[in-house]
Formats: sequence, structure tokens, C-alpha cells
Amino acid sequence: MNQRMAIVLAAGKGTRMKSELPKVLVPVNGRPMVEYVLDALQAAGVERTVVVVGYRADLVRATIGHRPGVEFAEQTVQQGTGHAVMMCREQLATHEGAVLVVTGDSPLVQASSLTTLCREFDRLRPACLLGTIHKSQPQGLGRIVRDATGKFQAIVEEKDATPEQKQITEVNMSTYIFECRDLRTALDKIQPNNAQGEYYLTDCPSVLLAAGRPVDALPVLKPIESLSINTPEELAVVEEAMRTLTADQES
Repeated sequence: MNQRMAIVLAAGKGTRMKSELPKVLVPVNGRPMVEYVLDALQAAGVERTVVVVGYRADLVRATIGHRPGVEFAEQTVQQGTGHAVMMCREQLATHEGAVLVVTGDSPLVQASSLTTLCREFDRLRPACLLGTIHKSQPQGLGRIVRDATGKFQAIVEEKDATPEQKQITEVNMSTYIFECRDLRTALDKIQPNNAQGEYYLTDCPSVLLAAGRPVDALPVLKPIESLSINTPEELAVVEEAMRTLTADQES
């Protein structure tokens, strides 16, 4: 099997966190939140991780640069998640095989979920496999639209969703595995055709489907992995969930 590579999106400032730290360095139970993400990737068998840095990039490099297999790409101007992955073109140009893409502000990502996703990717060999979750209250998240046979069709953001699509409970959690060649192709084709003028990674699966390449979504993520950190209040919820999870694992 080819070496498995991951891209961690970690360029954001995290303005709502009310901290001068880059968002991914905000402590969660005493450790920078990105450390948990890197731990999960390592436990899932990822040998090479490219961390996309931006805000206070030097501090992020200094904090996690000692970790084996970690390298960096820099997004000096933030123009969306797709643009962030574009900053890794040098690393992608020489890679063959699977590329995981995850966010650096998801400290509750579980190695077991990533391992299951990787195993399914190795079995199916699609162009892209999304890790998804079913949420009873999916407000604000992109819905996973499937056809009548259950095949993946698109990610539809809530603001663009029809009333029927808003009833869908399967949602995108920004956890992807791409075949590297397909990812390079899709990055060349996505356009900033949106009000923000940004390049969205969520457009890549649709681009690949339109080109006749297989794309699938697997609702393998656990409920705890849907907890996000955008505010100090959400940070407190995640810290409590992490303490509970650790206690359960140790008992």
C-alpha cells in the first residue's frame, strides 16, 4: 500500500475564541487542540502530515514542528478550504495514493473512525470518500444528498437547501479521503463562484462526480466527533466530553 498522507487545515485565527492564539493552539484540557488531531492521524496509520498554517504560522510551526512526519504549507491569504489544500500542491505533486483531509480544530476526532474510513477507502478505491454523521439537529451543516438508490449526489449547504433537503440528517463533517490524482484534478477545476469569492473543498466531490469518477459517503463518525469549537462555551463542552471519554476508556 502506498504511504498514507494527511492534510490538516490549521490556518484560522478563531476570532470568536477571544484568544490571541491561533485557533488550533487553543488548549483543550491542557494541550493544543491540534495535538489531538495529529494523535488520531498517527494512530490511524498516517505517516506524513501536512499542516496548513496561516495566522501566527511561526507559533504553530514551533509548537508542533517536532512531531515525526509533520511538515507545513502556508496559506498567507485565506481564500477558503479548497484554497488551503491548493497550498499543498508541492506535496501533492509527488504523492500517490490516499490523502486524508481533516480540520485542525476537531480534537474529538477518533482514530477508530479514521481507520474505518481508510479501510473502506482501500476496499472501494473511490476518487473521494467522505466521513459523515447523522445528527438529529443538523442545523447549519451541509447535507449529504443521495439518489433513490442511496448513491452520493452532492453536499448542499443549508443556505442553499430546499425544505426537503433541510430534513436530511446526514451531514458533512469536513473529513475526507481523496485519491491524490483525483484531488489534484478537482483542485484545478473548482472555482470561487460564491459570495465570498472563495475556493471550497466541498465542491471537489461534485467536480469528480461530474467527471464520472466514483464518490461515496460513509456515516462512520461518532456523535462525539460532531462537537465543534468556535466559542469559549463550546470549548467547555468539548473539554467535558473529552474528560468523560477518557474516564470511560480507563474504566
